[in-house]
Formats: sequence, C-alpha cells, structure tokens
Amino acid sequence: MRFAITVLMLFAPAFVLAADIAQRAEDVTPLNAGTELPDVPVRTLDGGETTSRTALAGKPAVLVFFRGGWCPYCNRHLSSLRKIEDDLQALGYHLIAISPDSPASLRAGLKEHKAEYTLISDSSAAFIRALGIAFEVDATTREKYRGYGIDLEKASGQDHHLLPVPAVYVVNSEGVIQYRYANPDYKVRLDNQELLKQVRAANSAGQSGY
Repeated sequence: MRFAITVLMLFAPAFVLAADIAQRAEDVTPLNAGTELPDVPVRTLDGGETTSRTALAGKPAVLVFFRGGWCPYCNRHLSSLRKIEDDLQALGYHLIAISPDSPASLRAGLKEHKAEYTLISDSSAAFIRALGIAFEVDATTREKYRGYGIDLEKASGQDHHLLPVPAVYVVNSEGVIQYRYANPDYKVRLDNQELLKQVRAANSAGQSGY
C-alpha cells in the first residue's frame, strides 16, 4: 500500500538560530546521530500551524531534504524513493520530504508532476539552519541559476538565498536521529538500498532497546 509523504510548511518568523550559516555547501556541519531533532514551528500546506516534531506524529520517519522542485536531481531522487515506500512503511517508517520552496511553488510542482506524495515547505530555512545543513548561495551562482530560469527568491518567497545540502535523516518515534546522510555534491544522492539497510538497522536497534 502506498503512503503519502507528509506535507508541511516550516514557518518561524521570529525564530532565532545561533548556528552560523555556511558560505559553501562543503562547510556545513550537520547534526549527527544520537541528537534530538530540532523542534521548530511549521505549517501545513493549507496554513495549519504545527511543529517539526509534531509532524512525526509519534512515529519513526525518514526525512529527505532537497533543494527544490526546480532541481532535476532532486526530482529524480524523490521519484526513485517511491520504489521503496512499501518497504519503509513495512518497517514502520513514514517518509517526509522538506524543501525551501514556498507552499505556492510546492503546489505548482505537485500539480505539474501529479505527485502522490506531499511535502514540507521550509521557506524560512528555519529547519535546515537548525539541522546545520543550510548554506548561502553566492551572487555569482544565483546569477548563473537565473540564466537557467531558476529564481531562488521566487521559489522560496524569501531573500535569504539559503539551500540545504541534499540530506536524509532517519528519526525514531521519540525524535532522536538514528542515521544521517548529507552530501555537499547535489548530484550524489543516498542509494535506496543503503537507505533501507540503515532503516532496518535503526529499526532492529530500536526493537532491541539500544
């Protein structure tokens, strides 16, 4: 049975983050396994307020952070994850995808691609900053992107110019990170079989009480 990736929008208008923002993707400092998932304010796509931890609904989850619907590498990765949705669900994990895209951009992407899954909008970049996977896209790169028809400010509705390095977090029902993958090379994504291997290991550890 297919399952939907929960769709939410992160929203933190006055949320103060102490961590510095990396100036390059190579300089991010992601939170590691054993750390509790940050609890930041979020919104559902229809505007309902909740938090990132509440979004877990007390269940284990696989959180996939991607750059945006404008990124072909991200879209291919999300499409490939559909192949293991049933396996993840059988292990008790639900899939949540997070992007800096605004809700409007996400809705447009869902309509265009007729995707069955839902997404979290971290347009404020609060979540990716709290996780230490955010970096600022420099002016030269932004100009190059515009030449490709990619406008980061339009996509997010914000002028922070922040993106996440592509990352995957496996989190248990208590919100503790069990596994973390982050790669500054946006062309390289976590292999599905490796993800399943890590989820199975995390699931076994949880059942053993470790």
